[in-house]
Amino acid sequence: MTFESWLEQRQRFFNGHLARFLPDNCPGQLAEAMEYSLLDGGKRLRPILTLTAAGVCGGRDEDAIAAAVAVEMIHTYSLIHDDLPAMDDDDLRRGRPTSHKVFGEALAILAGDALLTQAFAVVAQSHLPGEIVADIVRELAVSAGPQGMVGGQVLDIAGTAELQEMYRLKTGALIRSSVRIGAVAARADAQQLGALSRYADALGFCYQLTDDILDACGTREQTGKTVGTDARLGKDTFVSLHGEEKVSEMAARQAVEAELALKELAGQPGVDKLVELVHYVSRRKN
Repeated sequence: MTFESWLEQRQRFFNGHLARFLPDNCPGQLAEAMEYSLLDGGKRLRPILTLTAAGVCGGRDEDAIAAAVAVEMIHTYSLIHDDLPAMDDDDLRRGRPTSHKVFGEALAILAGDALLTQAFAVVAQSHLPGEIVADIVRELAVSAGPQGMVGGQVLDIAGTAELQEMYRLKTGALIRSSVRIGAVAARADAQQLGALSRYADALGFCYQLTDDILDACGTREQTGKTVGTDARLGKDTFVSLHGEEKVSEMAARQAVEAELALKELAGQPGVDKLVELVHYVSRRKN
């Protein structure tokens, strides 16, 4: 099976399970707004990382599916809020109008809030043992909160932070957690968790570097969203500071670091797919 076929299969598997984790009986248009952003496709990179990391550590899809859904809900919440006028003020996401353009700012904010809190409900209601649930909840809370995405967004707004630190918090923290919660769900040992953490750190930085390149040099048709947002908002990026060629070299080095981190896990089932996911991220066009 080619990597592309495997990736499509994993996306279909995940998408086939996602809707059943949404809550019932939401008031007003809340359910529609949640579904609009959550079920509209996307690469599903983070939940696929969760499921793949679980497999590398000997776990099954059913062990990690709740954690995978939770991380995608948190990611979707962050996109809804990031697109708001008070943040990046974007009107296009994944080729469609952003949530606040369709439902208004107030309902978009509440849909994001609902997805964030539902993520923790999904994990809490899973069949996993209590101590593993607690570890996953802790991991997700740190990556989504003031020591993760929220803190990174604050640094982004302030515009005074060292870029790599801002990227580590805003983008890298959730990618790191996506990998780690899969390993935790599969009862990984310390060596496995350490290697996968190093892999995820390098992958997260590589992802953000390629994102900078796409925002500066990509097209709306490629990315499915407005490009040039950082320049429009006057934000420094690695591309604006160092140029596309230099940033491409930096992304390639991070890809190598991610692959090297997996050497400790050579021979484990699914490690080859984690390697191919590095190539996918470093060469992505959307």
